[in-house]
Amino acid sequence: MPEVEGGPAEAGRKAAQPTASALALVDAQKTVVAWTPAAERLVGFSSREAVGNSIARVLPAFGSASVLTEHHGEDWSGPVVLSHRDGRRVEVHLWASRLMGQDGGTHWLVSATSPATNPPWPVSGVEPESLLTASPIGIAVRDLELRYMWVNDALIRQDGISREKRLGRRLSQVLPGAGAQQVETVMQQVLDSGVGTVDHEYRAWPPMDPRREHLFSTSFFRLDDAQGRVLGVCAMTVDVTDRQRSRERLTMLSEAGTRIGSTLDVMRTGQELADLAVPRIADYVAVDLAETVPLGEESLARLGAISGDIPVFRRAGVASIHEGAPESLWPRGEPVFVPASSPFIKVLTSGSSHLEALLDTSAGTWLDQDPGRAEKAREYGMHSLMIVPIHARGAVLGVAVFVRANDPEPFDESDLLLAEELVTRAALALDNARRYVRERNAALALQRDLLPRRLTGGPALEVASRYLPADMDDGVGGDWFDVIPLSGARVALVVGDVVGHGINAAATMGRLRTAVHTLAKLNLPPDELLAHLDDTIVQLTDEGEDIGAAALGATCLYAVYDSVTRTCTMARAGHPPPAIVSPVGRVTFPDLPPGLPLGIGVGTASFESLELELPEGSVLAFYTDGVIESRDQDLDKGMRRLATALTGAGRQLEELCSAVTEILPTGAPTDDATLLLARTRALSPAQVAHWQLPNEPIAAARARSLAVRQLGEWELDHLAGITELIVSELVTNAVRHGAGPIGLRLIRHQALVCEVSDSSDTAPRLRHARTTDESGRGLFLVAQFSRRRGTRFTAHGKIVWTEQDLTPATSRSAAAH
Repeated sequence: MPEVEGGPAEAGRKAAQPTASALALVDAQKTVVAWTPAAERLVGFSSREAVGNSIARVLPAFGSASVLTEHHGEDWSGPVVLSHRDGRRVEVHLWASRLMGQDGGTHWLVSATSPATNPPWPVSGVEPESLLTASPIGIAVRDLELRYMWVNDALIRQDGISREKRLGRRLSQVLPGAGAQQVETVMQQVLDSGVGTVDHEYRAWPPMDPRREHLFSTSFFRLDDAQGRVLGVCAMTVDVTDRQRSRERLTMLSEAGTRIGSTLDVMRTGQELADLAVPRIADYVAVDLAETVPLGEESLARLGAISGDIPVFRRAGVASIHEGAPESLWPRGEPVFVPASSPFIKVLTSGSSHLEALLDTSAGTWLDQDPGRAEKAREYGMHSLMIVPIHARGAVLGVAVFVRANDPEPFDESDLLLAEELVTRAALALDNARRYVRERNAALALQRDLLPRRLTGGPALEVASRYLPADMDDGVGGDWFDVIPLSGARVALVVGDVVGHGINAAATMGRLRTAVHTLAKLNLPPDELLAHLDDTIVQLTDEGEDIGAAALGATCLYAVYDSVTRTCTMARAGHPPPAIVSPVGRVTFPDLPPGLPLGIGVGTASFESLELELPEGSVLAFYTDGVIESRDQDLDKGMRRLATALTGAGRQLEELCSAVTEILPTGAPTDDATLLLARTRALSPAQVAHWQLPNEPIAAARARSLAVRQLGEWELDHLAGITELIVSELVTNAVRHGAGPIGLRLIRHQALVCEVSDSSDTAPRLRHARTTDESGRGLFLVAQFSRRRGTRFTAHGKIVWTEQDLTPATSRSAAAH
């Protein structure tokens, strides 16, 4: 006997709906034996008038005999025109089905519905035209004890229970189980109240298909005689398994759109696919991805191109009806073994799914090469298998494995189609996640390469920093900062903010940082440097370069600190002003002209510098707007909050960084937050020597003498020979090609700096003299004997400078001799 499940939760039964249908029960002599109130409303004849009379009298058609008379012997349905008791024409859809009783007698159940009154059809979801074709209705008439009295052939075909086993028995005797008791409860309510019920659903495993659960929808109506006495209940049943499965599958596919790919995490997406498929499709599901996919790298191969080496897979998702998925040989994240001759390789090479409705675990199959899987299959009774390739845009991403064990029904083609549709949707999410991981990794690598790996302010500054991207998971943003050593014991500080996030913002940030580095090496003042940077962006934008468009609206703050004079010169392009913490812990924000963001003021942008003298031990705080800006507070409040966090004397820079981080807005940040702190140092007067020289030929000799004497005081006599040559050449050039008074300055810190200044704005050029030339080798020799050299311009002229290592290289010492 088939088993029945009932109840709203466990049977998937819909809420019962009361209804009244025009029904008539007719015996073999075409006499009406039962009549419903709905039938009276349809044609006007009461139960007293209809019961006992010929069906031809109460349901006549215009110009013809009774429909039932014309179509005797066979079930029939179709549109007819009936006569109402008052003579009106009534257009109805009539349906008649033959019922067989226990004694072999024949009865007919006649049902009619009128489009005019549009009453509920006896079986929800079934169109009248399909009653006797695509979806035959099973009909049974039960007596007051709920025993089968009459049944039609369609009911027998539905569940495979013969008429002999059914007639004279109750439903609970034919279909034992708790569900049958609930169905009989509904029928008893219909008998007691006279109110019919439509679309009461229950699940069963009928004898004609015992391995597959079916869903039946049944409607119940009470039958009365002419005196209104209750004769029994009529049940009309439709097998809605396919309809319900289609509905469930559509619901599942709809859920897949929201549950699969909820993040851009490849491994999580694989797990979401497995979780959705169990237990709806399979009892056990494993999702194995090519090892390169979670890394965001290219897919392992193109479909049909896999040969030779077996690709390496990792388990991205696993789900089971058993807690902990004991069927799985490998946990998530671990490599998965794939036999050379197995359906897995076949799926990868062909690009087609593999359906093994009956999994053969006996000897001589592909499982012989995979004893681990074979043992699990036998242990858990795995009997049906599907392997579906996961591929997107022609590239193989992995495979999804579906297995049934507890569910006795084997996979069929409809299951495979559903699994393929789910995997296709998951594949798009996985490919998007893979591409995202690849882009994220590229952006992170780019940002790591472009941002300074180790900040150092040399003898001029002590520095510390914090960088907090808005997306903490990705860590990729458009903020940038740098500390750039300059000549003359000076250091440049820069902080900028590019609009946006991701690889484009990171690339733009890197190119702007490179541009600032290049301009900084020209020793340009801050206002001139920003002007050149702005011009570069405008020019690139006009030329259609991506970097130009991406950099539009970027902000920047650039400053140069001189540890000899303790002065800091700064300018900004639409960036927040720096905070300055005095040695006693007081915080101020200098009145620095704002300037326009880069690339915004085409041809009109101007930037102004501000020069400040800072006491030694002052702290400069450079930051981006993510530090002071939030959705619910304006910038002024953010700046006050920053000032509070920085207030205090003698605090370590790392402590200050942490204090600022703690006051950042809570919740999801809207922008990257960057902080660069620099504590100023000053060179002692003993580390700097400065002289004024006459603009005369004797100046070179005087300069050599002063330099050698100063090196002796600094115990750098080993640099005297090289320094004499450098000083002599630079001063001689100033005398010959410069103008005004000549200055000589030596600075001793991490290197020996030699600077010669004059009032000319003409930069010296390095020449390569020919062997016959008697001059032109001076700057060439200076370049050979110095570590770095260059020229920077001031408001009063220019400075030509060189740097030497305090411990010169052996080659340079040898060259000096």
